[in-house]
Amino acid sequence: MLKNNVISKKAIINPLLMLSAMWLGYFLQLQGFFESCFGAIIPLLPEGLLGIITSPLLHGNLDHIVGNSIPIAILMFLLYQFYPIVANKVFIIGWLATGLLVWLLPPIDIITGDYLYTCTIGASGVVYVLAFFLFFSGIFKWNMKLLTISLLVVLYYGSLIWGMLPEELFYNLQEPSKIAWQAHIAGAVVGVILAFTFKKVGDKKKKYIWEFPNYYSEKDDKLWQEYKENHPEDFLELPYKEKDDIWKHLDELRRK
Repeated sequence: MLKNNVISKKAIINPLLMLSAMWLGYFLQLQGFFESCFGAIIPLLPEGLLGIITSPLLHGNLDHIVGNSIPIAILMFLLYQFYPIVANKVFIIGWLATGLLVWLLPPIDIITGDYLYTCTIGASGVVYVLAFFLFFSGIFKWNMKLLTISLLVVLYYGSLIWGMLPEELFYNLQEPSKIAWQAHIAGAVVGVILAFTFKKVGDKKKKYIWEFPNYYSEKDDKLWQEYKENHPEDFLELPYKEKDDIWKHLDELRRK
């Protein structure tokens, strides 16, 4: 599956850079930086715009960052290994577009309809961008290698679909859920759009010569023509169509 059995350097370096930035952001949080909602996405409020850039690097606790680090590492590796031409565009546009979409979504409790002052942090939105891009890109391109990547993504991260729904739909919670389903659904939507946008860039479905109608012509087969010239004895007993005699046709026309 790997191109020429070579692993791309970017497929190793870029995930490591992202993980380093995430853990640096978490370390700064532990040191007192990014307190309260500073650096988070706060929907529809100007002070929340900074979070479009910084929120994927911030996490609520150790479990939160560990839970995002593993899929970020795997999905970024797949993105840069198998989609090197569009990888940077998908990652950067996906990051910013998801953050902007989360900022634009009204923070309304779907159960009560109450306005909620929410602060969204974490790289899960980016995870959803990558997962949905990798899955749908393989389908849109209909390339067997990329479809294998789609299959791997759905096998290991198919459960992400449930994260796109509010937790309140499944449980009776005493307080609002801390799971940012808005970021998840925003990332999924952006990932699908990017997969469709870049479906004609990079690897596409390969069409083999035998899939074309009338692809074979005996006259164009040089080996076959050479064989016929060098081995005429092999074709002596083959039935041949009798050549038309134009004079016979003339006689028939005269009789009419």
